[in-house]
Amino acid sequence: MRGVRGGRPGRPGDAVLVTGSSTGLGLETALYLAQRGFRVFASVRDEASGEAVQQAALTRGVGLDVLRLDLTDGDSIAAAVAIVAERAGGVFGLVNNGGIGLRGAVEDCTEDEIRRVFETNVIGTIAVTKAVLPHMRAARCGRIITVSSIGGRVCGFGVAVYCASKFAQEGLGEGLALELAEFGIQSVLVEPGMIRTSRWDEHRGTAAAAREPGGPYHARFTASEAIADRIVTRSPTRPADVAATIAEALTAEQPRLRYLVGRGARVVVLARRLLPERTFERLYFGGQLRRLERRTGPSAVAPPATTDPEPERVG
Repeated sequence: MRGVRGGRPGRPGDAVLVTGSSTGLGLETALYLAQRGFRVFASVRDEASGEAVQQAALTRGVGLDVLRLDLTDGDSIAAAVAIVAERAGGVFGLVNNGGIGLRGAVEDCTEDEIRRVFETNVIGTIAVTKAVLPHMRAARCGRIITVSSIGGRVCGFGVAVYCASKFAQEGLGEGLALELAEFGIQSVLVEPGMIRTSRWDEHRGTAAAAREPGGPYHARFTASEAIADRIVTRSPTRPADVAATIAEALTAEQPRLRYLVGRGARVVVLARRLLPERTFERLYFGGQLRRLERRTGPSAVAPPATTDPEPERVG
């Protein structure tokens, strides 16, 4: 965020902790930063995946440290940050990339599924951030990069719970930028559009009930997923584009508060900023509904559930 006094940009040798580095954007970011001379600590939730990360680093010709860090386990967060500080003498950068998805209409998502998303994406992100801040404050410099999403700026069909967690990350990133300015620490939000990664193909995070045929949202949710698949397949944006943006956010003299990644994401945000609210809603949200209706037909309105006017009293 411009206007922050003190601090400094990142430089080769600085320690950077990247959460969620086992696959996808996190892995590419860890490798990309290591190639540019950062002392990278790549965290993985499951120790078994650490070997694959080390193999990827060997293939890329870079070195990095692999740590276990589970965003839902406070002890593992504290232990991982302590290791980074001990080995590197401090923590300059944190890339809050770790998280999980959840796809499905709100009514199809169970309480456990919803809690898991928020405990990982929101509570976990806050916990890791709090763990590194004492080290950054002591050094009077540092960068916290939170990988949000275009879904943190505008929601789509069938991803309301996931987008809600990303909207929360957006608020967190803004609030941190204000709170940390006096210490020379910058908070930056990186907002990718839809990108094809292994998470999209293998770890989509679809709610169990959303897969059930016959559900009230099933037809339109299935249609929306087919549209999303087509968008992702055609998207020219790649994980390396996100990694390059994160590197820019770490090294810029005066980083922006937000970095959008991908043409589609930039177009949507620009349209929402420039168009009258009703016009944007008609074009963007109305357009989604019209595309789904063309694929599935008009929605059938279920009759209201009947209820007894006076519930039976017990006892």
